[in-house]
Amino acid sequence: MERKNIVVPQEALDEQMEYCRRVRSFIAPGENPLAFVDTYGCQQNEADSEQIRGLLQEMGYDFTEDESEADVIVINTCAVREHAEMRVLGNVGALTHTKKKKPDQVICLCGCAMQEPHMAEKIRRSFRHVDLVFGPHVLWKFPQFLFEVLTRKKRVFSTDPCDGNIVEGLPVVRQGKLKAWVSIMYGCNNFCSYCIVPYVRGRERSRDPQRILDEVRQLVEEGYKDITLLGQNVNSYGKDLGLNMDFADLLKACNDIPGEFLLRFMTSHPKDATQKLFETMASCEKVAASLHLPVQAGNDRILKVMNRHYTRAEYLDQIRRLRELIPDIVLTSDIIVGFPGETTEEFEDTLSLIEEVGYDSLFTFIYSRREGTPAAKMPDVLTKEEISANFQRLVARQNEISAQKHAAYVGKIVRVLVDGTADDPEFPLTARTDGGRLVHLKGDEQLIGGFYPCKITHASNWTLFGEIAAEKEVH
Repeated sequence: MERKNIVVPQEALDEQMEYCRRVRSFIAPGENPLAFVDTYGCQQNEADSEQIRGLLQEMGYDFTEDESEADVIVINTCAVREHAEMRVLGNVGALTHTKKKKPDQVICLCGCAMQEPHMAEKIRRSFRHVDLVFGPHVLWKFPQFLFEVLTRKKRVFSTDPCDGNIVEGLPVVRQGKLKAWVSIMYGCNNFCSYCIVPYVRGRERSRDPQRILDEVRQLVEEGYKDITLLGQNVNSYGKDLGLNMDFADLLKACNDIPGEFLLRFMTSHPKDATQKLFETMASCEKVAASLHLPVQAGNDRILKVMNRHYTRAEYLDQIRRLRELIPDIVLTSDIIVGFPGETTEEFEDTLSLIEEVGYDSLFTFIYSRREGTPAAKMPDVLTKEEISANFQRLVARQNEISAQKHAAYVGKIVRVLVDGTADDPEFPLTARTDGGRLVHLKGDEQLIGGFYPCKITHASNWTLFGEIAAEKEVH
């Protein structure tokens, strides 16, 4: 896949803007068509949905949170676990009622699950009320697809296999004024044996660094305070560009942009997390002292069968080196329980690993078979009941560790970004520490949008509670 064939030319994007104008021309004076966009899955899907909203706005739509009053419904799907797919199918099935009351309503499904052949075929055969289906690679053609549905009155499916591309300049409607996602790359080359993502999102392709820096700079100028750089594996950034710029270099360049803001990133793959990255994080004052570094399992045999390309010892060495540079680093991770062939003895290695690392929190999952991946053909050795029991042990122990971690915050003063309100009369505000810990805060709504020193007064397993430690905002 050559770089010159990855970037969609400006003329093609201009054509989609023309389709936006054509759709907008259907709107009669005084009409106010509404769109509902629902998102499942990861932060990359959230970023994709912001572009979908941007295109819908260009086409003349306002937004609603009520499916029954929407003229266009877009459901952005996730394929990582079966549970997410089942939720989507259940919710899409329920839309037969809104379509019956509003026959001209256009129902669209997009995202990763729609790039799975069996899912697209299921929608084609069993969900006849769905008008439009398209995969992540052709999101930028959404205006053309919607125009075809509206004018031809026929269903449109666009889910052909594709290595993917890069489209610059799509309009964006962001959810909020403080936090922003910035995609720096798309796709994945890792082919972990359990993961469907490389098959549905294509090969790794990095955005031009100058376009990324321009976007971050614009967000800072607009007042965004918490900016997250996104990729399936951000540590692979730049390998396809030939510009001698890796992810650590990009992170440093973003950090050097003038302004008061916090930089986060996800997701990192341990096999590509370098000492250079750790040293860059430690030296950059705007980079959050947090890292999400998915380990998935603590047993070397399982890691090898997962095709993760690192050992337990190598992972633990990374954690040690990172903590030497950033002692107060907030660490989170992903764990899969019940991977095919995993024994309870091998699971014990995962339990001992979380003890040794002491994660601040974990995202824990029972293995979900994904049709088309190598792991889907591997047999289990444990029963569902045994896997569930192991999962509960993991969750219980991590809850204890998280509670201990949070208890250690009590009495400390930490910097927080006040980002919203909570339904709590005593602690009416929400905030995040630089490490991403949720804080419920005493104070007035006028504090929203600022960085402040906060004294932590007490804590639960998942939440810190505090109050402003001084009148003066932290700069």
